Amino acid sequence: MTDRLTPDELRQLFLFESLTPEQLAHLAEHGRVERRQAGEAVYVEGEPASCFFVLLDGTVAMHQRVQGDEVEVSRTSQRGVYGGAMQAYIGEPAEQRYRNSLRAVTDAAVFAVPAEIIAAAMRDWFPMATHLLEGLFIGMRNTQTIVGERERLLALGALSAGLTHELNNPAAAAVRATSALRGRVAKMRHKLAMIADGRLDGRRLHDLVALQEEAVKRAAAATALSPLAASDAEDELGDWLEEHGVRGAWELAPTLVAGGIDSGWLAQVDAAVGGDDLESAVHWITYTIDTELLMGEIDDAVTRVSGLVGAAKQYSQLDRAPYQTVDVHELLDATLVMLQAKIPAGVRVVREYDRSLPAVPAYAAELNQVWTNLIDNALAAMAGDGTLTVRTGCTDDRLTVEIRDTGPGIAPEVRPRIFEPFFTTKAVGEGTGLGLDISYRIVVNKHHGDIRVQSAPGDTRFVVLLPLTPA
Repeated sequence: MTDRLTPDELRQLFLFESLTPEQLAHLAEHGRVERRQAGEAVYVEGEPASCFFVLLDGTVAMHQRVQGDEVEVSRTSQRGVYGGAMQAYIGEPAEQRYRNSLRAVTDAAVFAVPAEIIAAAMRDWFPMATHLLEGLFIGMRNTQTIVGERERLLALGALSAGLTHELNNPAAAAVRATSALRGRVAKMRHKLAMIADGRLDGRRLHDLVALQEEAVKRAAAATALSPLAASDAEDELGDWLEEHGVRGAWELAPTLVAGGIDSGWLAQVDAAVGGDDLESAVHWITYTIDTELLMGEIDDAVTRVSGLVGAAKQYSQLDRAPYQTVDVHELLDATLVMLQAKIPAGVRVVREYDRSLPAVPAYAAELNQVWTNLIDNALAAMAGDGTLTVRTGCTDDRLTVEIRDTGPGIAPEVRPRIFEPFFTTKAVGEGTGLGLDISYRIVVNKHHGDIRVQSAPGDTRFVVLLPLTPA
């Protein structure tokens, strides 16, 4: 291939096939063939948009910078696709800059035309089309900005509301437990003063402290009883306490039972401190167990808060490279946590994970957007009652993620259109018709995978297939 194309060679490119011989000759005169080695840039985002490029041979990938990181937008080997100074006809070409980067994936050849030549040709040859395209471009850009901001705000609001709801429960539990703990510690100080006021000799006090430590261990190892078993144990322990003259027996019994204490063990306390001090000792041990249980509640609540924050960070992929090797199960679990508030009580979530699957190279945050769209659609289809199944596996050297719902299914006449932009079966105001279109572009265009759908009444499955190795 020479560094020039003839008018006849230019006519073979679909972009120029309808031009006149004079127009083809003009482009052939001013254009040139340029070659790029694999990995080399055709043009770089942010640099002056000096040329319009048409792919002649090879494979190229388009990238765009997102918060300092380069994200692959598309990849193609189709002869005749174009990029570069795309809006040269709008304003002054010399003031424009490339809006993205184009890199050669394999050795590639492109036909390059200076931006000012393309701009003049558009204005002279197609004046009406130029005005229409200019209006369309500016109008679409403004529309996309407004709609995109609205979509992001709605998505952020929904996720924030869900996360706030989930965080509120453990946070409130921690506050309640802390307040109760403060009261128990105050009573323990009071009982400690009563026990240590000289009525117990050193040996008995030492035995009581040893029993207290054993009570702490019992509380930590105690297993939850069934309601019936707990009721029987509380009745037995309450009777024992009443028989031994301990006041408030029925208020103390539930805490002691929850801490794994029975009447046989309390008999050791009686032997250690004597009948006169049994009541104070039992109250002291009850407060000890109650304190341990409350600290356990606080620990559980704080752990849940930490887990939710971790899930939110995993979901948003904060402080992580956009393209990385990821475990899809972590992404799926993070998405389910973020959507927990939207899952109705009547919907059962089933996870069927193949944990032997390897990590895959992916844009993690964008895959989370795919899972969000698919799960949200599945929940909407089931209308509050059904089973949501999330399954992973491997097919033909590709990792598969299946989102299945038991809703009414997708009508056969609608199914071919579900990935079309702005097409939706939801009521007005409930959907934009962009979720599946975005999911398709993320999976197919960015990850070079596939997304498929199978649907019948009571069984709808969206299957995402991802390459196990970088494309």
